[in-house]
Amino acid sequence: MRTILVTGATGFIGNYVIEELLKNNYPVVASSASGEKARSFPWYSRVQYIQFDLASFNDKTDYYALFNQPEVMIHLAWEGLPAYKEPFHYEVNLPRHFALLRNMILHGLKRLSVTGTCFEYGMQEGELSEDMPSNPSNSYAIAKDALRKQLLELRQVIPIDLTWIRLFYLYGRGQNPNSLLSQLQKALDEKASVFNMSGGEQVRDYLPVEKAAEYIVKIALQQNLTGIINCCSGQPVTVKGLVMDYLKRQKTSVPLNLGFYPYADYE
Repeated sequence: MRTILVTGATGFIGNYVIEELLKNNYPVVASSASGEKARSFPWYSRVQYIQFDLASFNDKTDYYALFNQPEVMIHLAWEGLPAYKEPFHYEVNLPRHFALLRNMILHGLKRLSVTGTCFEYGMQEGELSEDMPSNPSNSYAIAKDALRKQLLELRQVIPIDLTWIRLFYLYGRGQNPNSLLSQLQKALDEKASVFNMSGGEQVRDYLPVEKAAEYIVKIALQQNLTGIINCCSGQPVTVKGLVMDYLKRQKTSVPLNLGFYPYADYE
């Protein structure tokens, strides 16, 4: 197999995807906007790293050649998270990302996997399946859903194996410091008297980032299925249940101040 290109290599998910690929002896081209950050990762010397910032995109460049003509591209890059409601997702990110992916496809890329989001389903309750229509309600999800549709239109002109990997709720080491479990660990480290959180009754599908990386690699490298694939556990868990399980595994406790934060209005 020729090289596998991973964009967003220094992001929360990208780091684990690269480690999963290397564990299985795949040749990797890794790309991100920050070469300095990339050099801090253990995998840096084991991949071909190519620094690239989407802000410098030039359509006259053959990016397929620049990235060493990868057999598979796993596109994880996306800027500005977790600011889900900001309009830059569709005003700035959407055209930039489509331009890059279009350029890759026009110059010869045949297999592409892009990570989407469960937020593309919109304000739904209950089990979410791939055959449900999308109905995004925040800027991030609207932009991701629009990118998927643009790629589907392009595929009508240039055939390509396209998998759209919808990520659900991930957690693990290296996650955004404002995420739930990062804040919980911070409260434990600081020996806080209570942990402020929402009511905790939201039911979500959680997946450790290591397992998500394993699934992403398997989805991207298989050739039997294309289209939308939900990347999830299939097991409903309440937010409170996730917190309680984390405390149990850490063999510690902290009083939960339930209802301190309101429920998010975008899920």
